[in-house]
Amino acid sequence: MCNLYSHTRSQDAMRGLFPDRNVVDRLGNLGTQDSIYPDQSAPIARLDGDDLVLQTARWGMPSPKQFHSKSGIDRGVTNIRNTGSPHWRRWLKPENRCLVPLTSFAEPAGKGEGNAWFSIADDRPAMFAGLWVSEWTSIRRLKDGETTDDLYGFLTTEPNSEVAEIHPKAMPVILTVPAEWETWLTADWEDAKALQRPLPDGALTRLP
Repeated sequence: MCNLYSHTRSQDAMRGLFPDRNVVDRLGNLGTQDSIYPDQSAPIARLDGDDLVLQTARWGMPSPKQFHSKSGIDRGVTNIRNTGSPHWRRWLKPENRCLVPLTSFAEPAGKGEGNAWFSIADDRPAMFAGLWVSEWTSIRRLKDGETTDDLYGFLTTEPNSEVAEIHPKAMPVILTVPAEWETWLTADWEDAKALQRPLPDGALTRLP
């Protein structure tokens, strides 16, 4: 399960990744993020009509109610695998799909071994295939009470060979081709779901 990643690409660089879209930048003065953990805010890219909106959202989609604590706390779902679940089907349309920019991501390497970090082998821009929901009210932390947030998570799939050495069950769905980004944001689910697949073997570099 990927619960740690980084994003170090500048806002100017992010805006330049979508030359065929009018980009609406709502990130403010964000800066780079070397370590993004669950429940933190990070950039996402999503469509609003024909505009490509860059904004922040909080990492962790709403979880099914049976997984809320007795106090009503919903810690959120960061990694989404079973898109056939009724819980996720309501958010599979293009209006709830997003791209989550990343530079590298981590997988736990085992007890006492820390994290194994991976980046795209040729350093090309990369995006997690994400889902997002706007203005969701929940209790994320008991001390904060109810808050209303834009939330996101991203899909996982079976691992490629590099990730399988560390995590044999799953890896994030990562898209590295602009045509795939467009498909994820706009296509009917029957076409978009084909992108829930691992990167080819050799596409990732394990960082020292």
